Amino acid sequence: MAIEFNTSERATLGVEWELQLVDTGTRHLRQEAQQVLNELPELSGSGNPPLRHELMQCQVEVVTGICETVEEARADLAGNTRRLTEVLEPRQAMLMCAGTHPLDDWRDQTLSPVQRYGELIDQMQWLARRILTFGVHVHVGVRSQDNVIPVVNALANYLPHFLGLTASSPFWNGHDTGLASSRSIVFGALPTSGPPPNLPHWRAFEEYMETLLRAGTISTIKEVWWDVRPHADFGTVEIRMFDGIPTLREVGMAAAMSQCLVHMFESRIERGYSLPSPPTWVVNDNKWRATRYGLDARVITDERGTTMPLRDDLYELVRELAPIADRLGCAEDLDVVTEVLEKGASYERQRAVIDQGGTLNDVIDLLGAEFRAGGFGSDALGAAVQPSRDRGRANGAPTGGAGTITREQT
Repeated sequence: MAIEFNTSERATLGVEWELQLVDTGTRHLRQEAQQVLNELPELSGSGNPPLRHELMQCQVEVVTGICETVEEARADLAGNTRRLTEVLEPRQAMLMCAGTHPLDDWRDQTLSPVQRYGELIDQMQWLARRILTFGVHVHVGVRSQDNVIPVVNALANYLPHFLGLTASSPFWNGHDTGLASSRSIVFGALPTSGPPPNLPHWRAFEEYMETLLRAGTISTIKEVWWDVRPHADFGTVEIRMFDGIPTLREVGMAAAMSQCLVHMFESRIERGYSLPSPPTWVVNDNKWRATRYGLDARVITDERGTTMPLRDDLYELVRELAPIADRLGCAEDLDVVTEVLEKGASYERQRAVIDQGGTLNDVIDLLGAEFRAGGFGSDALGAAVQPSRDRGRANGAPTGGAGTITREQT
């Protein structure tokens, strides 16, 4: 089977940001995506609208158009999230983003009224029903079909970098999982998810897809949810490794890293260089290390099992990509990597709330405050914890415990 890849002239960008609809009083998820989208028909109609349903009614996906720069992508997302906020405020609801909701249970959610999601549930059953997870996907345009698979293979080397910086799901159903990213485990259970297979070229990708279709494993190639995958219709590679990202600044960081890496890899191919193609066992092991330890992981750097701290590798990566970021106009966005390394990724910021004596309700308030501010830091942490306790005492809202919280307590 021939799959035509609609090439892009430049390393253009597209971003998909999966957001949570949260009640400002109870902090629980609201099953109101249908009603909210109905109030914004001009943004959620047919075709390729910027606001879309996701698997569950507590989710709305915000999607950019084709953007030339990270700045343009951020502005696109900011405008549409502002419109969503205008609809949600009278409903006493807010937007936030993390890889999981710290408290809520997947069994309490309502499925979106979209046929393909119903078919997914029917096929995958429990594996799909429990996907109460949220992520960010970044598309980057690729100039040549022949470059796509080498770029995908090379990007697989950076799965721990993408995940360590954005890991934001330490809590699941009111429990601290001990992981930086529980989302990567929950979503990774789907049979066609996970790291991309190491393929030699585009023809091998076509043959693989044909085999999956013939076997009935998938009904369309869109059901292949690799952490990095080719998107033939859009002419992009799609990086799906990111956990739900709480702030617009960090979304810009993820987009800048993605755009710079793809641009660098294509430039190397065009100069006659081969790209790194790490063995599958290294890719899988490194993904697990970032899932468990986040930025504190030690990643494997060669087939002999040599390791180095992920944090050190990220500092080196920023230095390597800095000249490219200057040319692409996203240097400030790339610099946010260093800020995350210094101030903490989201999973660290969330746990800091608990370490300071806060509750999971306070964690939710922090995530909401960061989303509204578009950034993160110690001021947001301090502002979120104490006022939320005061509000809880004033209105009788539950505050939960400082670690494991039962469904009855919430």
